Amino acid sequence: MRRFRFVPESTDLPFMRWRRIAFVASAVLIAAAVALFAIRGLNYGIDFRGGILIEVKTPTAPDLAAMRSSLGGLGLGEVALQEFGAADDLLIRVERQPGAEAEQLRAVALVKERLDADFGDGLDYRRTEFVGPKVGGELIAAGIQAVVFALLAMMVYIWFRFEWQFSVGAVAALIHDVVLTIGMFALTGMEFNLATVAAILLIVGYSMNDTVVVYDRVRENLRKYKKLPLEDLLSRSINDTLARTLMTSITTLLALLALYFLGGAVIADFSFAMIWGVLVGTYSSIFIAAPLLITMNLRRLGGREPEPEKEADVKLPKGAG
Repeated sequence: MRRFRFVPESTDLPFMRWRRIAFVASAVLIAAAVALFAIRGLNYGIDFRGGILIEVKTPTAPDLAAMRSSLGGLGLGEVALQEFGAADDLLIRVERQPGAEAEQLRAVALVKERLDADFGDGLDYRRTEFVGPKVGGELIAAGIQAVVFALLAMMVYIWFRFEWQFSVGAVAALIHDVVLTIGMFALTGMEFNLATVAAILLIVGYSMNDTVVVYDRVRENLRKYKKLPLEDLLSRSINDTLARTLMTSITTLLALLALYFLGGAVIADFSFAMIWGVLVGTYSSIFIAAPLLITMNLRRLGGREPEPEKEADVKLPKGAG
């Protein structure tokens, strides 16, 4: 049986010729993401905003409209209800109440009393959580620090392994991915919580892995093809790793799509963030990280003498031979 190849060995796409279009598209997307974040902000979850979360198991599928109307009359401020996985699983979010722990407990008691009175005694209260605004602020700061430290650590790692141009290009691609992910959350209004921060860190790691694979081939080709123009060399390097990049991305997406559609509401936002991150991470490794090496005038690397080019690599003029 012939071995299946996702990308033909003869692939020779001129990626660097498209770099200006990619730079313009990325600049527009980043500007839109920043504008959305400034105008609409993020839909912070209870982890960051503070409040009360109650998970309820109902005997049958609940009437959300009736429950929302009933709980809205308690005078507790914003009360949000949503299905949580199965149709009989309910997640209730209540705005944090003024005062200390006693006021939060009173709000929980009022919610449970109203639900028991209006919708029967078969309700199972599975989980109750409280998050204060101070803790939420600390979690936001800790999340930002985690992302910044990850980016700095990646920058130092690439700097030591390659050249400074590679380091700057890799971090620029990572910042590109993080900003677009935050912009996606601002656009969709999906809940931004600690799980989302974890997803962003995973996106940083995934994107860096793709970028390092491309950069490693660039370094090899810089030593191998001393006279090849840098633009052609970068396109050759991306084509060399294209099959590996796309196969890794597609197999990862298959797993993430299964989590998104079958994993339930608990991990839906996390899975969606990862799906988006794999897409933008693959894009940035090809169209941001590599082309930036041209913009920063990457010099030829030192090291061993270049290997002689193979006959297949030498293009003859038409009619020759």
